[in-house]
Amino acid sequence: MVQSALLCAAVWVITQGLDRVMGWQTLQRPIVTATLTGFLLGDIETGMIMAASLEAIFMGISAIGGSVPADACASSIIAVAYAILTGADVETGLALAMPIGTLLGAVQEMWKPVLAAMAPYWERLAASGKEKSFRMQVIGCGLFIDRLPQTVILFVAIAFGVNGLESVLAVMPPFIMAGLSAASSMMTGIGFAILISMIWNREIGCFFFVGYVLSKYMSLPTMAIALIAGAMAIVYFFTEKKINEVRKLAEQGGTVSTEEEDLF
Repeated sequence: MVQSALLCAAVWVITQGLDRVMGWQTLQRPIVTATLTGFLLGDIETGMIMAASLEAIFMGISAIGGSVPADACASSIIAVAYAILTGADVETGLALAMPIGTLLGAVQEMWKPVLAAMAPYWERLAASGKEKSFRMQVIGCGLFIDRLPQTVILFVAIAFGVNGLESVLAVMPPFIMAGLSAASSMMTGIGFAILISMIWNREIGCFFFVGYVLSKYMSLPTMAIALIAGAMAIVYFFTEKKINEVRKLAEQGGTVSTEEEDLF
């Protein structure tokens, strides 16, 4: 368990650190971290399945204003590790993700005053003109100090908590396990609902129902629906672009050329 915990902590440190040092490259998203965790723990299939579901759950959750969202990265790593190491099903692992992420998100908020207290030190170091020293310390802080509490909690939870969780899951009544499975399925739907609520408008709302019909009544696989949606998006984009060009010419009093070949 200690070895597995070290591997999971390495995934956390590397993905979070690279995102801090290189700018936000989305390496800390569940689709990346859960897959890496499954690969390092020897069950990439479970990692990829949970990665897709966790990404759907956390896709529409973001820090807006003073809100404290759940930590999608840490919760994905711990949920995948628990599912693989305890032999639990995917649904149980998904049900654990949200409460774990909420806890670790609160831990990060409590760590921020410590980071803020280091501001005078960084200001003095920047004013000293020691560019190389400043750069190396910023990289080191981004890799190790910025997320230190979550790293410790993540390691301890996997190294010493998996056996306890396995024992608890073994004695749980069937109806509780069924409830966890139902809850994990609902969270995926809620994640999509949060995302749709932010991008929904009357112009593109019809595509949601088209996708529902293709999936529910025509039983098309997800890849086929994605390809159809991609083709529709391309047509929609170029059509809107052409309409905007025509509108701009009309507003300027120009004439639309009929010699240019239309895209569609």
